[in-house]
Amino acid sequence: MDAEVIIIGGGAAGAMAGIHSGRLGNKTIILEPNGRIGKKLLITGKGRCNVTNNCSSEELIRNIPRNSRFLYSAFSQFSSEDVMNFFEWSGVPLKTERGNRVFPVSDKSSDIVDAMERELRSADVKIIPEKAEGLIIENGICRGVKTSGKNYYSRSVLIATGGKSYPQTGSRGGGYAIAESAGHTVTKLEPALIPLVCEEKYCSDMMGLSLKNVNLSLYDGEKKIYGDIGEMLFTHFGISGPLVLSASSHIEQITPGRYTVKIDLKPGLTDQKLDLRIQRDFSENINRIFGNSLSKLLPAKLIPVAVRLSGINGDRRINQVTREERLKLVQLLKAFPVTVKAFRPIEEAIVTRGGVDVREINPKTMESKLVKSLFFAGEIIDADGYTGGFNLQIAFSTAYCAAMNLSLIHI
Repeated sequence: MDAEVIIIGGGAAGAMAGIHSGRLGNKTIILEPNGRIGKKLLITGKGRCNVTNNCSSEELIRNIPRNSRFLYSAFSQFSSEDVMNFFEWSGVPLKTERGNRVFPVSDKSSDIVDAMERELRSADVKIIPEKAEGLIIENGICRGVKTSGKNYYSRSVLIATGGKSYPQTGSRGGGYAIAESAGHTVTKLEPALIPLVCEEKYCSDMMGLSLKNVNLSLYDGEKKIYGDIGEMLFTHFGISGPLVLSASSHIEQITPGRYTVKIDLKPGLTDQKLDLRIQRDFSENINRIFGNSLSKLLPAKLIPVAVRLSGINGDRRINQVTREERLKLVQLLKAFPVTVKAFRPIEEAIVTRGGVDVREINPKTMESKLVKSLFFAGEIIDADGYTGGFNLQIAFSTAYCAAMNLSLIHI
């Protein structure tokens, strides 16, 4: 036997599982083609690494839009507080920012990766730069892993290969085929936490415009399916930013005109108060043209688009704008419309939606219900969360849960 535990994949989940498996005294190896752990971790949170969200387990669950019940046990075994304690005890001071997002004080994701590498060495976990190509299964029990170089035998195997997003980090979805070869069902793979391509040309006209403290609502037909206040960004293809990424997790099959986004540009003002604000601005610019009267109300890149969509001629004098036209402007600013056309490519997604069917995994141990001594952790599982540290929490919690049970012996 080459090891007691073999972990396929050295990302967030694989590394965390390796650390805890090694601490339990298991001879543990990680098969990672990159030769170094945490390549995707280095680019998360724009290079700052949003390691978790500083909230209760109940709040964690509320931020998992699909299959959240599956994660109850994992979150109770290894909470966000446990994640924070782990990194602080490993020498990485943390800080909590807006939205309870947790980052290293240094703002360097490399500090997170370096800490995990130190803990792996301390636990005597070996990283082998080989790619897993299949499993060794005998009599319904997983006995090891096949690589191009050799067969590695073990007491148990954990698949923590990640999803299909960010393939440049080595996350190319190879674990799904390995899971299927063991008889597991892999649900439809789609991008999650991904920017949205939009129909309207005016999005590209506002490229680079970042909006803060706006209220974004997503509609499936007439039904509102998501809403939150935060930040977003207009791009050359449509919209992006934290609000948009979270909204994308609620979008399924996109058909023409099915999904629309409405942006409340002034969520702190009621329609009536916004109308009074506009009247005040108009009174200060009574002899100016409409197109030049909105500089105190809106960002410069947004003004020409708002003028065009309002239906009011930008060259008209303020004193010629009617009450009905002014109220139409209010409605526009409270529900600025964008039509969703498509997702960006899955390679640009932060995480993958879909994966190994959770009905085939024991939620208390992360062990396969189909093959004994085979475990799963992280993004390969069909569970994903909103932006804000929730997906790394899923990775760390499922990894810990698996690690605590990898030493189970099936004869």
